[in-house]
Amino acid sequence: MIVRASVTETPLDVAAHLADVADPAAGASAVFVGTVRDHDPDATGEVIRLEYSAHPDAERILQELVQDADEDGVRIAVSHRTGSLDVGDAAIVCAVSSAHRADAFEICRAVVETVKAELPVWKKQIEADGASSWVGLGRVRG
Repeated sequence: MIVRASVTETPLDVAAHLADVADPAAGASAVFVGTVRDHDPDATGEVIRLEYSAHPDAERILQELVQDADEDGVRIAVSHRTGSLDVGDAAIVCAVSSAHRADAFEICRAVVETVKAELPVWKKQIEADGASSWVGLGRVRG
């Protein structure tokens, strides 16, 4: 059951995602939190912020992507941030509960990998020296 699939500018609450997937029939919950880090292979200096933008249909697309991972007895809550995020902020949270840990781990990972590969959300990386780059598109001097 998909209990949450959202694209939002609101800071992500890990505890709320875990609460969303809580179920007396679940013996396991797995959670992934993707956070903004201060470095990246594409950056030449310190990363201080990411700016995420999304296609207007991103939330609908996220819901469709998560449907592929939906199974009986599984609860899924996933959200992706947009807007300006500082180092340490959560960019994506995915929580999955199931009767057994293997399913929770596997489905959580599959959802995150699919979202990272297919959700139309793009990030602009801002470095301490003012340079910026769209991840995958190259560097621009600010």
